[in-house]
Amino acid sequence: MSRASFRRLVVVLAATVAVAGCGGADAVSPLPVQPPGPTRSTPAPTAIPTISAIAAPTGSPFRPPPTSARPAAPPPPPTRTRGTPRTTPPPTEPTPACQGAVRYDLPLAETEIELLKSLCFATGAVLRIQGIGPGLVTVDRPELVSQQYEAGVVDIRFVRPGTVAVTIPKEGREHTITVVVR
Repeated sequence: MSRASFRRLVVVLAATVAVAGCGGADAVSPLPVQPPGPTRSTPAPTAIPTISAIAAPTGSPFRPPPTSARPAAPPPPPTRTRGTPRTTPPPTEPTPACQGAVRYDLPLAETEIELLKSLCFATGAVLRIQGIGPGLVTVDRPELVSQQYEAGVVDIRFVRPGTVAVTIPKEGREHTITVVVR
């Protein structure tokens, strides 16, 4: 090893020891080490290994990895323009707002019918209206229902999907319940 190479090695080692003695690479950034330029009396070096960068320390169990002080911005809300077609098909199973193919009992003597404006059922559901005379309950779409009367009870079975307005007379007034059938 030549004397010039030895000097360069000592300078590189001294810089490395100085950085390590100050608390490691995370405490002080190292300065780049450049070999002295060629002089007239010494020939130019052919190949000198240099240190290009010192690796940053990895996270330790005692200290979390560094993070940015600014919180990440939330993603923008999805936009929807008018007339955009629906991308998901309508639900085929009953939802909390739409009951399945059930029997829904409506006892007129115990129900505030004025408060009941609409219902939602699956095809095959039955609306059972109790406590009414024959021929009093009417529907606006008879092709979507099958209606039967027996002993003060009207059963309306919803046989096809669509919207049916069921009209029920009570105390001299007619009350309409809109039934959506899926």
